[in-house]
Amino acid sequence: MTTAPVVIVGASMGGLRTAEALRRAGYSGPITIIGDEVHAPYNRPPLSKEVLSTEVTHEAVAFPARAATADVEWMLGRRVVSANLEAHTVTTADGAVVPYRALVVATGLRPRRLPVPPLAGRHAVRTLDDAMALRTELIPGARVVVVGSGFIGCEVAATAMKLGCAVTIVSPSAEPLIRPLGRMLGAELRRRHEASGIAFRMGRTVAALEGGSVLTGVVLDDGTSLDADVVIEALGSEANTEWLDGSGLDVSDGVLVDDAMRAIGADNTVRDDVFAVGDVARFPNRMFDAEPRRIEHWNIPTDTGKRAGAVLAAQLAGTADEPVSQSFTPMPAFWSIQLNVDLQAYGLPGLADSERVLEGDLAGDVIIGYYRRETLVGVVGLGMKAALVPYRRQIAGD
Repeated sequence: MTTAPVVIVGASMGGLRTAEALRRAGYSGPITIIGDEVHAPYNRPPLSKEVLSTEVTHEAVAFPARAATADVEWMLGRRVVSANLEAHTVTTADGAVVPYRALVVATGLRPRRLPVPPLAGRHAVRTLDDAMALRTELIPGARVVVVGSGFIGCEVAATAMKLGCAVTIVSPSAEPLIRPLGRMLGAELRRRHEASGIAFRMGRTVAALEGGSVLTGVVLDDGTSLDADVVIEALGSEANTEWLDGSGLDVSDGVLVDDAMRAIGADNTVRDDVFAVGDVARFPNRMFDAEPRRIEHWNIPTDTGKRAGAVLAAQLAGTADEPVSQSFTPMPAFWSIQLNVDLQAYGLPGLADSERVLEGDLAGDVIIGYYRRETLVGVVGLGMKAALVPYRRQIAGD
């Protein structure tokens, strides 16, 4: 198998960064990247923010090509449906069997969808094609119902409002963004959205969609009916791991890996020929504790891709112990733009058992600290980006 390529399944940010890291670490052998989209790797977060509010194109979000990966073989528009870890092969939906020397799982996530029949007007936002399809329907006067009040839901709602749509957010939560940001900041962000004209139906779920083949309305669980031309489903995500079912890997919530990004089997055996990166990887970060978690923040595909590439390159060169012995504690970071709100965050605020205002005023620019047993585990700023730096260092233990 020494002539077989390193196969990366997922033409994503994490997959691309892994390939780049392999080259940077000295691996000169063949690399094959297989992706189910026809597009070369691109940046996903802007799809629900500034890109959606303008012209949605691949050029607007594509990652620049780098010389180091110019010789990578790309198999785009090809979906991998299974893996045989003993034979060292993956199989695509069109029957191609691709051998590998080492396998990197970078298949990411897909949106959860409402359990209702398909009809025109339903959308989710995960891929470039999703954003392209949605953008054509976000016209002035369109009645838009966003189902879900997480980051994507609130960002898309804000973008639709900016484009002149009438927007309602429906969510079972008490406040928007309550799980990642807590009740205090969630309530403040709701206040700001409501001031812009966005309506909320909190504590509610969708019971049905109305219309024949074309959407006309949304029925809530209390019987209320909302007129709608567009429904945007922002109900969270599921890991794309079905193609690994029966492989012996722990895929109970993404792919379980150690902090070297090496996959772990259901029997707790570490595989040195299978890695996982990005949103699909569930790994321990001892900046916080030893609990493996999937972290869906924008920097994690880059950080885990760099880690996997360095470890795998050293392993293929016979010097694996050196990078593995180095600690891997990436700082989770994320950002959000919602109307006139520019939010920046570090750490894992969702781990907190308490939160407090550290600087500023909740109704204006503010920094919120998130504490677990009085230890700072996360910080969020509305504005005040420069003032976040000392708190970031405190979380990291610098």
